Amino acid sequence: MLYAPRSGGVRRYLNAKRAWLAENRPGVRHTLVVPGPRDAHDGHGRVSIYAAPLPFGDGYRWPIGKTSWMERLIRQRPDVIEAGDPYTPGLAALKAGDALGVPVVGFCHTDLGALAALHIGEWAEKPVQKRWAAIYRQFDQAVAPSHFIAGRLIEAGVRDAIGLPLGVDVDTFHPARGDRAALRRRLGLTDRHRILVFAGRPAREKKLDVLVDAVERLGEPYVLLLIGAGAGARASDRVICMDYQRDPEALAAVLAGCDAFVHANDNEPFGLIVLEAMACGLPVVGVAAGGVAESVDEQVGVLAQASEGGVFAEAIEALFARDMVALGHAARLRAETRHGWTPVFERLTGIYGRLSGSRAFLGEAAMAAASH
Repeated sequence: MLYAPRSGGVRRYLNAKRAWLAENRPGVRHTLVVPGPRDAHDGHGRVSIYAAPLPFGDGYRWPIGKTSWMERLIRQRPDVIEAGDPYTPGLAALKAGDALGVPVVGFCHTDLGALAALHIGEWAEKPVQKRWAAIYRQFDQAVAPSHFIAGRLIEAGVRDAIGLPLGVDVDTFHPARGDRAALRRRLGLTDRHRILVFAGRPAREKKLDVLVDAVERLGEPYVLLLIGAGAGARASDRVICMDYQRDPEALAAVLAGCDAFVHANDNEPFGLIVLEAMACGLPVVGVAAGGVAESVDEQVGVLAQASEGGVFAEAIEALFARDMVALGHAARLRAETRHGWTPVFERLTGIYGRLSGSRAFLGEAAMAAASH
């Protein structure tokens, strides 16, 4: 369900893994099975299964019918299945894995209990979390994109959950793509404006209201640029909305022309967009909670102590009181040195190899070592 034409981090993680496997694990055939407007196979390793669009879902679809998903998965004859969704696709993956006798990895991209509390009410958190954990306990291995989410799974009883922080394409997301003057002309701004940027889904959990409140409290010369998220924010003369940027290079060009990235979600599973902004040389203002706090500290930005407009505004002011150039350089360096995709996917394919026994998931060095 999390893979859609306008989706962000999950889609880019899957696309990055696909490209990395093609280059580094040529013996591995990678197939994506995703919801779509019709049943289809593009001939290039992507299978779509019809799923109805979610009302106001911005392109997201709700898969139904475990049988069709299970049958399509079985037809691929995989050695390992990775389920990125605990709903219909995840349950179908478990059944397909049983039928084929192959391991199934559950990649947990979100905290369903916390989302239920936010969207339904606090009373819903415990029963949803119980169901969430019951599903992930059935996978041969549960993996999460942060130690924060892995910890939530472990607290819920998924004892062997692994935290595997994601990476970033530091060639695509690069400071050199930015043109500050051109972006300001495009937005009708001047060089004196300080552009705070957020890119993501217009979802309630993104706490866009906190960002709008903060920039209104700050006033001149601050402006908030929302990329792809404008539908989730109230109107304000301090806010500029830009359409979703499907092309990563186009997104990188906009990010690199801004002054700072802002992210108010205090329950973010990881926040791949935060790494992408850092790779573009942007300092970050986040919240001292959730997955973002694993990537951001005082060396590359500021963490607000609460996801509240006033507190967040103070954190933004504290950031701009520091050496922004040095912070931007430090953010870029951290993305380069700590968050490349290769160590992430080497570890992930190591998990696949351990579970399946297939040497195709091992790199040349590991295969050579195993042969001696």
